[in-house]
Amino acid sequence: MTAVVFVHGTGVREPGLSALVARVTAGLAAQRDGLRVVPYAWGAAHGATLAAGGASLPPRSGTTRGLGEGPAGPAPGDGTAAAWAALYADPYAELALAAAGSGPAVERPPRSVPPQQRIRALLTALAARGDAPAAGLGPGLARAATDLAAHPLLGPAADALDPADLAALAARCLTARLIADALDAGSPLVPVGETRDAVTGRIAEALGAPPPGTERGLRSALLRTAGAVAARAVERRRRALTEAAHPAAGDILRYLSRGAAFRDGLRTLLAGLEPPVAVVGHSLGGIIALDTLVSAPLPQVRLLVTAGSQGPFLYESGSLPSLEHPTPLPPYVPAWLNLYDPRDLLGYLGAGLFPGRVTDVAVDSGQPFPAAHSAYWTNPAVYRHIVDHLP
Repeated sequence: MTAVVFVHGTGVREPGLSALVARVTAGLAAQRDGLRVVPYAWGAAHGATLAAGGASLPPRSGTTRGLGEGPAGPAPGDGTAAAWAALYADPYAELALAAAGSGPAVERPPRSVPPQQRIRALLTALAARGDAPAAGLGPGLARAATDLAAHPLLGPAADALDPADLAALAARCLTARLIADALDAGSPLVPVGETRDAVTGRIAEALGAPPPGTERGLRSALLRTAGAVAARAVERRRRALTEAAHPAAGDILRYLSRGAAFRDGLRTLLAGLEPPVAVVGHSLGGIIALDTLVSAPLPQVRLLVTAGSQGPFLYESGSLPSLEHPTPLPPYVPAWLNLYDPRDLLGYLGAGLFPGRVTDVAVDSGQPFPAAHSAYWTNPAVYRHIVDHLP
């Protein structure tokens, strides 16, 4: 009887582990009878714990806390920061909202300048000034202004808004584009909100907005609406990240700093099994499995399967504990099937690093990231590929 040792990923604890193992067992059984699934529950034995009850975790979004203080009211600026987060993700998001609210074209007085013609002329003039109006934010203003002037949604937005609101919206769009470009480029310097807002104000005035304080300033109804929606999304994301930081992130750090116990436990489990044995590891579980099999021969293991694993990336970046690039895989490491979802940003390829030793196979769950990273074990294709490669 082939034994399949399942090595779970980060953050998995009971009762989730039992449910996961049951699903893996059922998925394999649907493809082939007679397989024995043996879980390696490293999380309970060696995973991260918060020894001080979570004293190091920041409070959830929507609370502010000083030293020794309990939860208080909403953190100042959360709504504005959330709205800017939405614009960094898509600098034209607010433009699309405005364009969607535009009505049918209205008749204008003879010889009046159409609003879209006016804003395009102002954007062209702004582009001609180069990057100077965005001093403190970085380069790219001229290109961003030219792109916005040619954007197909600018005309409908101009018809929907009064000139002051349109100027403020365009300024936010340009500012968000510059910061988004800096983030995409991995710039180590991103301006604080005060600088961002000052630049936005300067650009808005260059596009015809009144000076701050004379009207509604830069907080239009559209931005408040986008901010309210984005704030709820950020609240959910921060809560998820805070709660996921332990034990998931702790497990990774603990393994990379104190991984010998993880590997020793798996090696002991494998040594007690009769061949043939396959080791199936998800995410960090795949790293643990790979490191264990590289560290010393385990002849009863005939197949290594990794799913959504960062092992190849750690090897290439010089961070895999057991093997430093460009050292090849030892000859005793068994056949390696590496499954990855193209949308899983935590799944990496191994065939290019270990020619002839790794088979990379794409499996599409139809889920976006991060859901794609957890969807391997509900994907029938995963089990078909594993069974096809079992000894």
